[in-house]
Amino acid sequence: MNKKVFHILVVDDDDRIRELVKEYLEENNFLVTTARDVPDAKKRLEIIKFDILVLDIMMPGQSGLSFTKELKKNNLTPIILLTAKGETRDRIEGLELGADDYLGKPFEPKELLLRIKNILNKTKKTILSDEIYIGKALVNLKKLDIKINNEVKKINPQEKKVLEKMLEFPGKVFSRTDIGKIINISKERTIDVMITRLRQKIESDPKKPKYLQTMRGSGYVLWIE
Repeated sequence: MNKKVFHILVVDDDDRIRELVKEYLEENNFLVTTARDVPDAKKRLEIIKFDILVLDIMMPGQSGLSFTKELKKNNLTPIILLTAKGETRDRIEGLELGADDYLGKPFEPKELLLRIKNILNKTKKTILSDEIYIGKALVNLKKLDIKINNEVKKINPQEKKVLEKMLEFPGKVFSRTDIGKIINISKERTIDVMITRLRQKIESDPKKPKYLQTMRGSGYVLWIE
C-alpha cells in the first residue's frame, strides 16, 4: 500500500521564506504548493484539497487572520499561522478564530516541520471500514446500527454523517458550527440533542462518557481505541 503524500499550501508574501519552506518540506517528502497572498491562495484552494495550510498573518491586502476566519466557516483544513515575534495579540486572536497552531518569525524550518507532523498525527484520517469499534460499541455504518452490550441500536442518516466525519478525525474538537455544516442544521439545541442520542448509543455509561465527550466552550470530540 502506497504511503499517503500530504499536500501543504504555504501562503507568504516573502519570496525567500516561501521558497525556503517549500524546499525544506519537499526534502522531507511533502508535496508543497505556494501562494504569495490571499487571492493567490484562494485560486489554489478552488482546485486542490490541501491537508494543511501554513499562513502568514501580515500580508498586503487581506490578512492571514481575516483569511483564517473566512476559511474556518466551512473548512476543517488545519492552519498554522506565521506571526511576527512577540505579537501575542495576533497569536491569541488566531487561535480564537480556529487556527491549530502558530510559529513566530524568524523560525527554524525543522520546528515548522515538527509542528506540521504533530497536527497531521492528531488529525490523521482513519480509513473507515463498514464496521469499526468505539470502545465496546461496534458501529456498522453500512447497516446504520450500533451493537453494544448485546443490544442493537439504529442510527439515522444524519447521525451517520456526523459519526463518519468524527471517525475520520479522532481526537479533533468539532464545534457546534462544524457539526451543523455536516448535517445542514443551524440550531445548537438540535445539535446537542443529536449528540446526546449518539452518546446513549455508543457509551456504556452515557452519564460518564468516555468516547464521545463534551469540550466545554469548544464543542465535541470523539476518541477511539
